[in-house]
Amino acid sequence: MNQAVVLAGGLATRMLPRTAETPKILLEVAGRPFLSHLLDRLTASGFDHVVLAVGHLAGPIREVAKAESAARGLRITLSEDGPRLLGTGGALRRALPVLEETVLVTYGDSYLPFDYLGPLTHLRAHASGRGAMAVFANYDSLEPSNVTVGGGRVRRYDKSRAPGEPLLDHIDYGATALRRSEIESLPQGEPFGLEQLLSFLALSGGLLACPVSERFYEIGSPNGLAELNAHLKELTAQLEERAPRA
Repeated sequence: MNQAVVLAGGLATRMLPRTAETPKILLEVAGRPFLSHLLDRLTASGFDHVVLAVGHLAGPIREVAKAESAARGLRITLSEDGPRLLGTGGALRRALPVLEETVLVTYGDSYLPFDYLGPLTHLRAHASGRGAMAVFANYDSLEPSNVTVGGGRVRRYDKSRAPGEPLLDHIDYGATALRRSEIESLPQGEPFGLEQLLSFLALSGGLLACPVSERFYEIGSPNGLAELNAHLKELTAQLEERAPRA
């Protein structure tokens, strides 16, 4: 089974007031909820089980997920934070009872035009890897770079790089495969950031690197949402032009 966990439990404060009553993963993009576009990408890549790790405004996500599951014949499971938000790492740890031995972890505001199955396949093929991260040669272009790569592995992962430090050349693309045993090691029931685990895996030499050539898109900011909206509308127009005429 190919399983993906989508981390979608945050407050999305950068997107207020749009996210006051609508969870970020359900924001409309090119005429559809973002979750629908993300499920398109995951199913096209060969995933048959998607776990949605949710917290804030979980109710509307549950309803849309139910409809998407029925329409696609796709297994979708919700894992809810509970009374307090647990952060990306804490939410992933809470989902442990439904996780497979290897799982692809991605974010509910990231749209990645690549094969989501790639990091999972790479991890399964390399017994020495404890995780496998998709990385993009960014050079601080789209967002501040946070990754150094060498010898096929992520050597440093640092989201808090201080001004004046040497430039990190790559960025976390937003899709990382992990072994269940690594997730099990996280604190249970406590707020925790996934970046702490990824930083540790990088420093210990256990995080494989999976380079990606095409830029990522995100809906975590108004500009990012506008860029993805334009990108998807352009793709739709191109498909319509290629469609056979009646």
